[in-house]
Amino acid sequence: MMERTVVRCAEGHVFNTASFPMQQAERLGTGRLVRCPRCARLRSVVPVTMEKR
Repeated sequence: MMERTVVRCAEGHVFNTASFPMQQAERLGTGRLVRCPRCARLRSVVPVTMEKR
């Protein structure tokens, strides 16, 4: 079963992606290039942290 990760693109769109590999996180920071389903372009995305209310 693939893990789903909630991410936010550089345009502010929030969506989930099937995987968010972090093997080379030191070199690239926390972001990755992923095709955003809202704007249909490759965008830098970062994981969304869920806050407790």
